[in-house]
Amino acid sequence: MSRPGPLAGIKVLDLSRVLAGPYVTQTLADFGADIIKVERPVEGDEARLHGTKPALPEGCNGVDSSGFSAVNRGKRSLALDFSKPEGQAIIRELVRHCDVLVENFKAGSLKKYQLDYESLSKVNPDLIYCSITGFGQTGPYRDLPGYDLVFQAMSGVMAGTGGVEGLPGGGPQRVGHPISDVTAGLYAIVGITTALIDRLKGNVKGQHIDVALMDCQVAAMTIVPASYLASGHVAKPSGAVSALSCPYQPFACQDGSLVVAVNNNAQFFNLCRALDLGALTADPRFRDNHERVAHRDVLIPLFEEKFAGLSLNQCLALLRDAGVPCGPINNMADVFADEQVASRGLEARVVHPQKGWTPIVANPLKFSESIVSYSLGPPTIGEHTEEILTTYLGASQEALTQWEAAGIIGGTPTAT
Repeated sequence: MSRPGPLAGIKVLDLSRVLAGPYVTQTLADFGADIIKVERPVEGDEARLHGTKPALPEGCNGVDSSGFSAVNRGKRSLALDFSKPEGQAIIRELVRHCDVLVENFKAGSLKKYQLDYESLSKVNPDLIYCSITGFGQTGPYRDLPGYDLVFQAMSGVMAGTGGVEGLPGGGPQRVGHPISDVTAGLYAIVGITTALIDRLKGNVKGQHIDVALMDCQVAAMTIVPASYLASGHVAKPSGAVSALSCPYQPFACQDGSLVVAVNNNAQFFNLCRALDLGALTADPRFRDNHERVAHRDVLIPLFEEKFAGLSLNQCLALLRDAGVPCGPINNMADVFADEQVASRGLEARVVHPQKGWTPIVANPLKFSESIVSYSLGPPTIGEHTEEILTTYLGASQEALTQWEAAGIIGGTPTAT
């Protein structure tokens, strides 16, 4: 019998939906926390309709969308309408038993239900209440809606990620995955675990954590905003080519493309020797990174010609043997066919008793001692309603029947 995860015994009430919040609670579930996912009766989390439902192998979960299954393993589902007073009362009673609450509603919108931090902290002073919103709980934009694309644009990500203006493909570009949601989710995980430690030490009781996608995305860009604050210079987008290092960009081979990331003289010399361009190391135009950047228009065509005459595998073998940082430009099929990805166990499965197995991207953390586990597949809507309410509230069958008839709770173990 395996021992419990590091967060075993931590109870989390999850009022979040779609992506950022569910990503947080799924990660906490991987570490052993008990997650109660509150969903609307019948409709459930709107993420159940996001993503794809492709044709899958026999026994695989064909019910859930990829958008839902990506961030909802390890949770128990409670179908509850907390827009009704009886539903609000149930939430308040559950809060008495929980350590953490996660929500991602618009700033201040839960106050009308008395489910905001100020109200619930009176019910449970030890509660760690994490709010995830677009712009945070304060500021002139606090009431504005927004999704990942908005925050990629406003944080400077798109301006920095785009190609060179005036060239084909130039102009601002979005990162191809919801980076703002995931970034905010990671900061929220850090905030929640930090608050749990602070509470454990007796420094605080409960507290409110205010996480804004906009804040987190600006902070996560690290050297880009730091460079601006230090110099006042607004860097122009350079696409996949670094404006600060050279060569630091993609190159086309005979049958594919790779990136080369040279950051110092030793790596440059090794690259030249690997490609039989050793004479370049004695050229004063390329003696250091500053000069290489200044003369990239001369240098890069020499490398392009060499790479174009070799296969992708030849290039990777030559450069890796020489200790030059490089890698192929993979699509998702390439990623999961990669022997490194396979050896690290990034592709995994989690099983649901009715829906079968769900393919998942495994939690990337590798502990030497602590446990990461995937105990539950993505739940059906309200699958655990009766179990949760009888366990935490001691609800009778009569009460459950009355609540269901009034539309306060819903869902059955086989609902989808």
